[in-house]
Amino acid sequence: MINPPKSLKTERLRLRKAKLNDAEVIFRQYAQDPEVTKYVSWRAHRNVEETREYVRMCLLAWDVGKAFHWVIERKDDNQLIGMIIARVNVEKWELGFVLARSFWGQGYMAEAVKEIIAWALKRNEIYRIWAVCDVDNLASARVMEKAGMQREGILRRWSVHPNISDEPRDSYCFAITKQRRDGQGEE
Repeated sequence: MINPPKSLKTERLRLRKAKLNDAEVIFRQYAQDPEVTKYVSWRAHRNVEETREYVRMCLLAWDVGKAFHWVIERKDDNQLIGMIIARVNVEKWELGFVLARSFWGQGYMAEAVKEIIAWALKRNEIYRIWAVCDVDNLASARVMEKAGMQREGILRRWSVHPNISDEPRDSYCFAITKQRRDGQGEE
């Protein structure tokens, strides 16, 4: 089982394992915001107890090695601004991320995604980092491009975004892979 660091740092950010007492800030910053949650795979939270339950699930997933959730904090003021998750499937990691609206457009998420990618691709057992986003979610697509991921195609009827529709919607698939030993593939 991979045991990722509980904390990673970038120039402006600290990514750290979520804690139960983060729930109030997560709820206030973004979990109830209809604009932020428009393209996520979960319904906007109606109250802080829903967010607490989500954080409990995040902690359990970390403990069993199924997924790793890091909250994203700005270093300069320790403000929690979002979250990034890596879902583990043996040699493949799927990323997901969310950022409070007041921090959009400042490069924070691309910075966080780059850090997770850099750490993961240094591990011998991880070969592929991938993520999807709704075809209408151009901001997330841009984050993945800025983080060095390449768009591989469109996955038809792939993701349900319950804050938009109960039916699966088309998604772009982005990925970055480790260079193959024979020299083929990405880096």
